[in-house]
Amino acid sequence: MGQGFGDNGLEFGRGPKLQQPASQICSSNGHNNSIFKKPVRGSSTRNGILWESENLLKFFRQSEFLHSLPMATYAINILPFSSPTCPLHIEHTKTSNFHFLGNPLCQKPGTLTSCKSQIQPVLAAINVEEKVEGEVGKEKPKFRWVEIGPDIPEEQKHAISQLPFNMTGRCKALMRQIICFNDKKGSLSGLLSAWVKIMKPRRKDWLSVLKELNKMEHPLYLEVAEIALLEESFEANVRDYTKIIHFFGKNNQLEEAERTRLAMEEKGFVSDQVTLTAMIHMYSKAGNLTLAEETFEELKLLGQPLDRRSYGSIIMAYIRAGMPEKGEMILREMDTQDIRAGSEVYKALLRAYSIIGDADGAQRAFDAIQLAGIPPDDRMCAVLINAYAMAGQSQNAHTAFENMWRAGIEPSDRCVALVLAAYEKENKLNRALDFLMRLEGEGIIIGKEASEVLAGWFGRLGVVKEVELVLREYAVG
Repeated sequence: MGQGFGDNGLEFGRGPKLQQPASQICSSNGHNNSIFKKPVRGSSTRNGILWESENLLKFFRQSEFLHSLPMATYAINILPFSSPTCPLHIEHTKTSNFHFLGNPLCQKPGTLTSCKSQIQPVLAAINVEEKVEGEVGKEKPKFRWVEIGPDIPEEQKHAISQLPFNMTGRCKALMRQIICFNDKKGSLSGLLSAWVKIMKPRRKDWLSVLKELNKMEHPLYLEVAEIALLEESFEANVRDYTKIIHFFGKNNQLEEAERTRLAMEEKGFVSDQVTLTAMIHMYSKAGNLTLAEETFEELKLLGQPLDRRSYGSIIMAYIRAGMPEKGEMILREMDTQDIRAGSEVYKALLRAYSIIGDADGAQRAFDAIQLAGIPPDDRMCAVLINAYAMAGQSQNAHTAFENMWRAGIEPSDRCVALVLAAYEKENKLNRALDFLMRLEGEGIIIGKEASEVLAGWFGRLGVVKEVELVLREYAVG
């Protein structure tokens, strides 16, 4: 049997002549032209072409046409993946009325020769897709590792010169790339992937780079840390995720911190006490008491003894929410377990009571500070005196000042000013003058803040000149 190649390089066989018109073939074996109906309106051109191509192939396989052409396998294989030319003409004396995509499949009698095919748009659509994908790929060029040369700005040269002497070569290589990095070179993830592929770093190398970036306060530190979590060579653990969560919380980036925690749990890690404490601290700082309380309850469900940081985080949440009483209750709960909060928690509780003028609460907080073994200083004493001044208790404010003095704490000008403000609030000018004379007798000279309180008070009374005369007489005496 003779064989040849069509115009498009595909091989065809010469089968026997058909014994019936193609129009009769279309209706043989119970099949009709319905299988070649056009696709439903709204479908894409490409999907429609593929649909009709597949059904045309189905027709040939199910009809007698397949059996009448022994070598028709070649033609069948051509249909779904045809080139721009499709050599398919049927030799017969009667013209076929069979149509495909608006063009006659067999327009006139003839032998197997080439004819135009309408399947070309399929390949065209595929080529368009490939082109689009190529264009999208160009938006994110692959990073090409090129060693940093001498032609860089002086600022970058200085930063590179400050790298630790004992830093390994592979770490310095990455640090140089990060210091000189810009978007034109590619993506940061591409840079790190190239480093991993070329340098084969270990966990200690990653930690060394992150430590140096954090020390430099480099703007890419956090992004590098997030990418590192996804690298196998980094060998990420729970604490690595917690550090990033803490960093996000420090910058009030709640959504990023929550996303990091979710990613950690998706990796199979469980949020432990340290992680949840960092979340509580973040919610506390952001003023979101509800989420802080929910996370604290989640923390207690772990069934582990809470430490001072865990307790301290929820106490600070209550203090920031203007609810120092609840914070004090947690503090008492800690006392029953012989756990002492940090000095910053006690001081924050004292300030919270002082700001709202709750003298009793401030005194309790001040006593708790001393019971915790924290030595009070002039600043804490000033906060206590302010609480009494706000509450209009000038005598207690003066007593707190005297107790501080007897304890050997040098009174600051701030403390003197607060006592004078307490006397002014109750309009006790004589007591204020006696207080000033005693200070002068002890060799304590009032400073700027106390002087401003006096000037404002005497100015409102209209007795500035009279007071100046009295003070001069005391000074002469």
